Amino acid sequence: MSLSTLTKEEATTLHKKLDAEIKEHDRHYYIENTPIISDAAYDALRRKLEKLESLYPNLKTGSSATQTLGSAPQKGFGKVSHTSPMLSLANAFNEKEISEFLERVNRFLGLPSDNFPEMMAEVKIDGLSSVLRYENGHFFLGATRGDGQTGENVTENIRTLSEIPKQLLPSLEGKYPPLFEVRGEVYMDHSSFQMLNQEREQNAEAPFANPRNAAAGSLRQLDSTITAQRHLRFFAYAFEDLTPQSSFVSPKSQSEVLDLLRKLEFPVNPLSKIIHKKEDLWQYYENLKDHRFKLPYDIDGVVFKINMQDLQNRLGDVARSPRWAIAYKFPSQQAKTYLEDIGIQVGRTGVLTPVAHLTPITIGGVVVSRASLHNEMDIHRKDIRKGDTVLIERAGDVIPQVVQAILSERPSTSEIFLMPDLCPECGSRVIQEEGFAAYRCMGGVFCPAQATEKLKHFVSRNAFDIEGLGRKHIDLFYKKELVKTPADIFTLKERNSQLEFPLETWEGWGSLSVQNLFDAIDKKRIISLERFLYALGIPHVGEATAKLLASHYKTFQNFQEEMMHAEQIQSESYQELTHLDGIGEIMAKALIEFMNDPHTLTLIDALIGKKEYHTPLITVLDFKENALETKTIFFKKTIVFTGTLTHMTRAEAKMIAEKLGAKVMSAVSPKTDFLVEGKDAGSKATVARQLGVHILSEEEWLSFSKKSA
Repeated sequence: MSLSTLTKEEATTLHKKLDAEIKEHDRHYYIENTPIISDAAYDALRRKLEKLESLYPNLKTGSSATQTLGSAPQKGFGKVSHTSPMLSLANAFNEKEISEFLERVNRFLGLPSDNFPEMMAEVKIDGLSSVLRYENGHFFLGATRGDGQTGENVTENIRTLSEIPKQLLPSLEGKYPPLFEVRGEVYMDHSSFQMLNQEREQNAEAPFANPRNAAAGSLRQLDSTITAQRHLRFFAYAFEDLTPQSSFVSPKSQSEVLDLLRKLEFPVNPLSKIIHKKEDLWQYYENLKDHRFKLPYDIDGVVFKINMQDLQNRLGDVARSPRWAIAYKFPSQQAKTYLEDIGIQVGRTGVLTPVAHLTPITIGGVVVSRASLHNEMDIHRKDIRKGDTVLIERAGDVIPQVVQAILSERPSTSEIFLMPDLCPECGSRVIQEEGFAAYRCMGGVFCPAQATEKLKHFVSRNAFDIEGLGRKHIDLFYKKELVKTPADIFTLKERNSQLEFPLETWEGWGSLSVQNLFDAIDKKRIISLERFLYALGIPHVGEATAKLLASHYKTFQNFQEEMMHAEQIQSESYQELTHLDGIGEIMAKALIEFMNDPHTLTLIDALIGKKEYHTPLITVLDFKENALETKTIFFKKTIVFTGTLTHMTRAEAKMIAEKLGAKVMSAVSPKTDFLVEGKDAGSKATVARQLGVHILSEEEWLSFSKKSA
């Protein structure tokens, strides 16, 4: 059935299903590092949800996009805050998806659909994203991408890379600003990878699965002399002037960026090329796909970027990736193996996910023993059974999934797979909600799997980020009934001294490791509002939505009180919540139900010291505005756009407003500060005039916004 022909009820049901599936896969990929579907399958889910929301705007939520990038900085390295986020690239797997990317660019910029902006094509190195900082020509800091906001300080290890200039030549003085940053990819070429694995085998050590893993492991060595022996290499692809009030003339295009990097003697991949017409994109891709195995290093696709910097700035970023670039991934690799069993994994929301347990097989240099089966519907559609010989695919050269069963090799005793009636973790009843593919355990907080997964989410890198309290520790502490709720984490030190067998006496623990854990917990007793909202695990609320709520409500007390009042659908609090741009009825309902649930109230009381709990275990900070935003006349102001804008698209106008610290709402109310009126404005303009809202023409908005910026 076409999405456009769905009834309102059918669209709502499908939206809820897709949103839940994407959130579950986000958890597997970004938090557990155990993805269960391919890049292509995940992107297909996202695209379907985005299309559904475009057809039914009232269903739109602010949490449908992936918000978390990379992995948290590892223990043992100092942390480095990135000057600007190191984002991930959106993926495409065919020509149609590249064409759709170009259409989105044109639509955002308000250009004709057949316009072709000049592009820069680059190879996508399969390595480790890294950043280098220079002051007065001297290299002084190197870091990994980490989670996109914070990376690992690997300066001494970066110094061992012979290709990276440690001091720019005197003859180059004046060609770079006093303080700048270079971003690129650390990688290991094939010959160095083969030599390293030969050495490891000779020393009875396990070989690395592929060059990327080898590069990542080598760059993260605590002993830089080991890194020096690994012969790592580097390709630069980005340059950023970090000098305050710099007079340096920055490059006006990506091609100029690469030219500047070459002049400064940074290694730049020689296969980059400016593309002037659409047909040449396909030729560039096909040529590299056919010849990639002849290269001395691994690539897993190509990257297409809008070449001109001014267009990149206008396009900006979405929560997880730049709008002006996309990765065109190479086809996946496949192999056959035996499906030993179909296991069940229970997530923090109670969703049961089937997982294939395979006879280990090597695909593209990586050993695969588990693969995605998605859900029961997917298993039945592909007719996959225990005991089958199956075709496994690493889509995008990364994530394994079961593609199909080889029916000619199926044993006669095979049986059709059925989801269990009872939860394998707690024995509670399992139900399939009407209209949904997923099965859910009804055990709630009484299900150990759900309880532990909620705890793991609570301490994860984008929530409380408690070092040393990993997944295995949570499982162990929960099993020993030492940590059953998030509040138990912050009373662990006091309770440990009262135990008959304190942590110091446990196998694998000692006084130092226990003290390190307690110190790590104490360091996290103060948390930002947006991180706390994310840590609570509110359904449908990702990092972007958590920040949206934090920036609007400012304090946790205010947020909690407003959610209490919002239980009444006709209340001003409910209207205010649903008028937030990105918060629809489904999101609002989930927020209100969660924040008024007795279990949630008990948890919050325990953490922040209300009611019978007199001593706060944690402090939730009020929302902190961006320092740059506070300088604008639109800071903390509420803006509504109406009518047709002629100088920019509505999406671009919204992005600019948010950068200036404004809140963009979808409806006019007495709290609206500005209404920007385009051509053919309708009822919103009428209501704004009746309420005495300050109305700006599009030209006035542009003038004010430029002055504010």
